Amino acid sequence: MKHYGLIGYPLTHSFSKKYFTEKFEREHITDSVYHLFPLEDLHDLPKLLADNPDLCGLNVTVPHKIGILKYLDWVDEDARGAGAVNCIRISAESPVMAAFSGELGIKGHDFRLEGYNTDIYGFEMSLKPLLTDNHDKALVLGDGGAAKAVKCVLENLGIAYKVVTRKPHGDNILFSDLKPHHIKQHTIIINTTPLGTSPNVDECPPIPYEAITEDHLLYDLVYNPEKTLFLKKGEEQGATIKNGYEMLLLQAEKGWEIWTSKQKHP
Repeated sequence: MKHYGLIGYPLTHSFSKKYFTEKFEREHITDSVYHLFPLEDLHDLPKLLADNPDLCGLNVTVPHKIGILKYLDWVDEDARGAGAVNCIRISAESPVMAAFSGELGIKGHDFRLEGYNTDIYGFEMSLKPLLTDNHDKALVLGDGGAAKAVKCVLENLGIAYKVVTRKPHGDNILFSDLKPHHIKQHTIIINTTPLGTSPNVDECPPIPYEAITEDHLLYDLVYNPEKTLFLKKGEEQGATIKNGYEMLLLQAEKGWEIWTSKQKHP
């Protein structure tokens, strides 16, 4: 039996668990099972791996998408550039190779941990069909692990962006300093914060929504509820809106493709 799972903390609700359980049933995949592994401290990862020798792959969620990097033997170029990993492939490795792998990770093991960021793929594939010639500048609301994938995609697509945060950091714009002219200049607005997630459906990022026009595209990584207050306010102004559900589907399938691939990396 092949085992897969999700690490993060807390795991109060899990898209991945439901998705893969239903996928295995629907596609008659009888040799695989998906688990939840609430992992508060990444220092417990080696024990989790030792206790579950049949693990073939892991999804990674908050708060470990960044910290997990130091435990990996190999990291995909896009994931390294983004500085965040949300998908790990666990493959068998010879004892000789194992002795030389894991420069920063778990030394002396007889398996190999490969890191990927499938959020990058999911976000890019779900965003591109919505882009028009008007969409040349973006505002990224929030600067956590999810924002790293978003920024990577915008850079790959040649879309200039500014990050908006509550606290000063680098050349970020503060939410408290955001003015209508910022909104008018940036026709893509992407919410990477958890604001508006159920049950807190009355919350939304504090931006000047009155400056949004029909030329704008509002993308919310939140998918529950289907239409957040952020998206509702954008829709009222005539903007195109998109939630994060398709991104989740795409990243999940990309993860499955990675886990079941025979491809070898250096």
